[in-house]
Amino acid sequence: MEKEKHFVLVHGTCHGAWCWYKLLSLLKLAGHRATALDLGASGINPKQLNEVSSVSDYIQPLMDFMASLPQEEQVILVGHSYAGFCISLAMESFPRNILVAVFLTAYMPHHKSPPVTLIREFFKRTAEESLLDTQITFQDDLPISVIFGPNYLRTKMYTQSPPEDLELAKMLMRPTRMYMDDFSKEGLLTKSKFGSVSRVFVVCEDDEVMMEEFQWWMIENNPTEEVMMIRGADHMAMLSNPKELCQCLLKVVEKLS
Repeated sequence: MEKEKHFVLVHGTCHGAWCWYKLLSLLKLAGHRATALDLGASGINPKQLNEVSSVSDYIQPLMDFMASLPQEEQVILVGHSYAGFCISLAMESFPRNILVAVFLTAYMPHHKSPPVTLIREFFKRTAEESLLDTQITFQDDLPISVIFGPNYLRTKMYTQSPPEDLELAKMLMRPTRMYMDDFSKEGLLTKSKFGSVSRVFVVCEDDEVMMEEFQWWMIENNPTEEVMMIRGADHMAMLSNPKELCQCLLKVVEKLS
C-alpha cells in the first residue's frame, strides 16, 4: 500500500461537510486520512449568514485547519464547485502544506485575473430560466447570496445521484454569500505562491451546473498538470460516482508516490 496521505475535502455553495460522507469512507478504507470541513455558516458550522460578511470569514475554518498542520505535513486539497475559490486562497497562504490541489468540477481561477471573472463568465453562459427555483439575491446586478431550490437540485445538480442523497440535500441546504466584491480584488493570487502548487482538474461529464464546455474552457485558459474525467457523473460526483472519484484521487496519490 502507498504511504498514507491526508485528503482535505472542501464543499461547494449551500452544502457542507456532510456531502463527502461516501468519499470519506472510501478514502479511509483505502488506508488514507480524510478530513471534511464545514465552511462559515455551512453544514453544522454555528455561524449564521449575517455573521459571515467577507470571504475571509467564510473560509476561516479552512484557513484555521491549514494553520494547525505541522510545518512538514502536506495534504491533498480537494475543492468542489465554488470551493475552487476557497482552496485557491488556501494555496496562496499555505503553498508548502499542499502536495496537490484537486479541482472537482470547480471554479479554477488564474493568478493573472481576479477570481470574479469566472463567476461573470459562468452567469454569462447560464440562461436565467435554467436557474429554476434557485433564490439569488442581487445588488447592482451582482449576485450577493444564493440558495438552491428543490427543483434545481433535482433537475440540475443531483441528476444522477441516488434519491436519498437528493432528499438529504433538500433538508441540509443553507444559503451562501457570493463575495463578489472580495473576489474582484487584484492580486489575491500570485504566481509564486498559488502558482507553485500542482493542480489536477476532475471533469464531470454529465454536470448540468458547471457544464462540461465551461469546465474545459477553464482548463484551456489555465492548464493543469493533469485532467481526469468521470463519465456519467453529475455535479455531485462525490454522491453520484463516489467510487470513480475515489479512484481518481488514488491515481493522484500513485503518481505522487
